[in-house]
Amino acid sequence: MSSSAPLPRLAHVDLLRGLLAIFVVLLHANLRIPFGPPELAQWLGPRASGILFRSGYYAVIVFFVVSGYLITSASIRRWGDLSRVRPASFYRLRAARILPPLLLLLAVLAVLHLAGSAWFALDTSKVSLWRALLAALGLHLNWLEAQVGYLPGPWGVLWSLSVEEAFYLGFPLFCVLCGSERRLALLLVVPIVLGPLARSVFSDNELWQDHSYLSGMDGIAFGCLAALLAHRVPQTPTVAIRRAVLLTGLVLSVAVFCFRKEVYQLGLTRFGLQVTLLELGIALMLAAAHWRPWTWCAGAMATSLRWFGRNSYEVYLSHMFVVIPAAWLFQWLGASPSWIPLWFFAVVAASGLLGQVFAQWFSEPCNRALRGRGSAPAASSLRPIRWNRS
Repeated sequence: MSSSAPLPRLAHVDLLRGLLAIFVVLLHANLRIPFGPPELAQWLGPRASGILFRSGYYAVIVFFVVSGYLITSASIRRWGDLSRVRPASFYRLRAARILPPLLLLLAVLAVLHLAGSAWFALDTSKVSLWRALLAALGLHLNWLEAQVGYLPGPWGVLWSLSVEEAFYLGFPLFCVLCGSERRLALLLVVPIVLGPLARSVFSDNELWQDHSYLSGMDGIAFGCLAALLAHRVPQTPTVAIRRAVLLTGLVLSVAVFCFRKEVYQLGLTRFGLQVTLLELGIALMLAAAHWRPWTWCAGAMATSLRWFGRNSYEVYLSHMFVVIPAAWLFQWLGASPSWIPLWFFAVVAASGLLGQVFAQWFSEPCNRALRGRGSAPAASSLRPIRWNRS
């Protein structure tokens, strides 16, 4: 495969990210205006309601897996072998994608705080503006929230960025220091082993159990391993093996997402193992989709989800600017509960549109300008090759 993959090859990733972004928006919308009317909520039942409106945390976990898969795949495509990653180029490319939207968001939040916005201002009795800005830029906002409690609005979504980018600070260095992809793969097992412990026994702070570095880095590590598995298998697996991998991943993912009561009764949540199983399931599905792309994901029926997925970072950063004012407007109008489903639809659609504007008119131009041309030679091919045993 060439360094610029055609849409159908990554259509499944865009579709998945779009679905995850919608789950995050629905969670935050439901926290402010619970889904209704009661008859409809009762008709949906607790299982469907839980999947639709209380899957935000799981969605972020899956985002971690997808991120690890994409970044590792892109690094293989660019440098051919992960041991040849150029850390300086890696950091520059990562900063070009992440920093401009983040800096703009923080600038807007700072202005709103200084203006005394009731919706977005920080509680200065808990944390100052400068401390929050330092935490966001210093990749420890997750730690700050564990100390002072949830931060308002868009501040609160930045915990996951702290986890993700802390991982990528070390990733290219470990790629080079390990000297081979085999040793790197063994190293990636470490956060996978520590992840359940971080979610259960390392701390009794519930926020830190969910938002600590090790609580999320295992998902990124699973994604990295999925990319290595997908790209480095010497030969494309047989149909039977591909189906077994896909089915295993699907069963694990559906079990955790859809059968939460049963998973809890099995005792998996006590040690955070349900998150590990979800991460493993998604990783297996990504590897299976690489070996045999899901062509249906490129169809017209999935266009809206792919559109959401292409702008998922911008939607994630900006959607609270839609959710919070929309909730206030709904309450101010005194709208009937029968309008709530339409309100949810409008919030999701508006969040997607804001993300599109954010991406098209700011993120993408900044990304192109900062990346420039010829930043690093791309590998000529992603042919499956054998492990480098050196």
